[in-house]
Amino acid sequence: MSTIDLNKSSIRELNEKLQNSSPGDKFTVNNTVGKHALSVGLTKNINVEINGHVGYYCAGMNQEALIKINGNAGPGLAENMMSGEVRVTGNASQYAAATAHGGLLVIEGDASSRCGISMKGVNIVVGGNIGHMSAFMAQSGCLVVCGDAGDALGDSVYEAKIYVRGKVKSLGTDCIEKEMRDEHKQELTELLKQSNMGYKVEDFRRYGSARKLYNFDIDQVDEY
Repeated sequence: MSTIDLNKSSIRELNEKLQNSSPGDKFTVNNTVGKHALSVGLTKNINVEINGHVGYYCAGMNQEALIKINGNAGPGLAENMMSGEVRVTGNASQYAAATAHGGLLVIEGDASSRCGISMKGVNIVVGGNIGHMSAFMAQSGCLVVCGDAGDALGDSVYEAKIYVRGKVKSLGTDCIEKEMRDEHKQELTELLKQSNMGYKVEDFRRYGSARKLYNFDIDQVDEY
């Protein structure tokens, strides 16, 4: 295992070393002190453990790598993630996993506003609460919230599935509560298992698109 000390190495040197590594390599990153854009653009199956808080855009564009952050994360965590797994043991700031296409993001604490905005296939599991406008225009994938959700959850959602264990302050435009069928229970069971969240599937409710905004309807012009 290689240890990288950001008191001695620059962010550019860190990212170059990680990007030029070989599959199976393991790294530990220390003394992060909230620095930005750590561990971005990784395209190999490597293991990166970051000890400390990170700033914005950590683990952006991740492919295949397993990245664990022992601390809190700033805005844009795992933005445009394609595959692999990113886990943060603390809280995450706004628009976590924005536009992400795949992989698994686990936030063990709370997530701020716009979590999963425009998500395109990523699975996100939040152990605590999420802020307003989460899953806005979410196209596919799953957002699992083990706590409460803020205002306008799932506003203008497409085909993403949203599972919430706690209370929802309000639903966004065209987002409704939907039936929890067997396939959804199976999907949620697997996501909770993958993310090491010990909650009962029966405690969750499912939300998704009412599909009223797919085509323009003059009778619903106020909804656009």
